[in-house]
Amino acid sequence: MGRMIEKPRYNVISMRISAQEREYLNEIMERTNMSMSEIMREAMRRFAGIPDDRDGVKEPSS
Repeated sequence: MGRMIEKPRYNVISMRISAQEREYLNEIMERTNMSMSEIMREAMRRFAGIPDDRDGVKEPSS
């Protein structure tokens, strides 16, 4: 049996990006050692003005 996930994520969003944007994303992934999903989540938090959950602040519950 698989492990239980505390905050399962069921929503999938796809988007089209240019070859240059994909290169930017690959560079960010290499520099930060973060997944594409982690990068996009952090970008959304920053745009929304929500503190990074790694600072000990919980994400708002939905």
